[in-house]
Amino acid sequence: MNTQQEVLALLDEILSLKGRTATFATDTLLLGAIPELDSMAVVALITGMEERFGFIAEDDEIDGSVFATVGSLVDFVAAKQAG
Repeated sequence: MNTQQEVLALLDEILSLKGRTATFATDTLLLGAIPELDSMAVVALITGMEERFGFIAEDDEIDGSVFATVGSLVDFVAAKQAG
């Protein structure tokens, strides 16, 4: 599974999207476009990414732009994994 597939699986799991992420592409809008992605879900998603991908996300690294699209979220995870 590549990083995008893992991020989509995590989104599907945490937001209870029931497989809807199967149709998501890198330019799929997230924050503001998916009602399930509220502030509590963002916190759960950050925690899930930290656990699944083995990094710590600092508060100053995260803003709305990270969660703008699937691609921006995947890019954030990939950058954190690269160190």
